[in-house]
Amino acid sequence: MTAPAYLDDAAIERLADLLEQRAVPFKGFNLEALDGFLSALAVGPDTVPMSEWEPAVWGTPPRWSDSDERAQVENLLQGHANMAGARVRFGDDDLPDHLAPLLWLPEDPESEADDELDVGRDWAMGFFRGVELREAAWEQWLDENDWIDEVFVLLDRLASGEVLGEDVEAPGTPISYRERLEIIAGLPDMLADLHHHRIDALTPREPIRRADTPDRNAMCTCGSGKKYKKCCGA
Repeated sequence: MTAPAYLDDAAIERLADLLEQRAVPFKGFNLEALDGFLSALAVGPDTVPMSEWEPAVWGTPPRWSDSDERAQVENLLQGHANMAGARVRFGDDDLPDHLAPLLWLPEDPESEADDELDVGRDWAMGFFRGVELREAAWEQWLDENDWIDEVFVLLDRLASGEVLGEDVEAPGTPISYRERLEIIAGLPDMLADLHHHRIDALTPREPIRRADTPDRNAMCTCGSGKKYKKCCGA
């Protein structure tokens, strides 16, 4: 069974229902958290095989009725992973609708102003769960790239609902619903930037080799007939 390149609306609904029944009650992911989780894997420093990341999805691994049901579930998960992988190649300006991040928003986000709504929280929590699978490699990226740290600060605000000050002991300032929407609107561009960084980091580079320098007492390569130290090496 070949996994689809992305999930259509019917498949998304099937996966969401499956997660609510078989994952959420056992401390696994809902659909939004899964989307964040797979997005982190799509842009992370290393490739994480499905055999390693799937157990985190369920919390307590379910027992499937037979191999066919198991295959169908894996097909849905791999389709979602394919969708997350395709999404990160786009920025916000040209992201196709069928690859948009899967997270819950009010029916009319622009008119809703209830600061109690924690939109984006589950997505960000899922993203950080994905980071945990390759925590050391992510830490190296964060140490080397201030802009990645800035991305993580924004995602932490979605996850925690707070803006932390310089004093880590002081209570954070709650973020507003509007601030949450602004961060969510920037997710496609953040993911695209991380994807480009991943590609750059994983691309082998030819070492820069200096041209061989003649021995100082050898004849100069310019053809003057003099020793290198008396000619071009002087």
